[in-house]
Amino acid sequence: MLRQIIGQAKRHPSLIPLFIFIGAGGTGAALYVMRLALFNPDVSWDRKNNPEPWNKLGPNDQYKFYSVNVDYSKLKKEGPDF
Repeated sequence: MLRQIIGQAKRHPSLIPLFIFIGAGGTGAALYVMRLALFNPDVSWDRKNNPEPWNKLGPNDQYKFYSVNVDYSKLKKEGPDF
């Protein structure tokens, strides 16, 4: 398949930016899914030792990818401990 892509790029050089952007988009999507699977508090890989990982988050832990208006370092805990 890679040989066919390279052959198409040699015959039609205008397709090179298309291949670059599709490859970058696929790579970015794969990296984002890996980030969600590894660092999201909603995902529990170890159910025996840590069945509810979202309960161990403090009020100033930033788990969102990007936050526009919230400064997580200034938040205080409002709820009870579980």
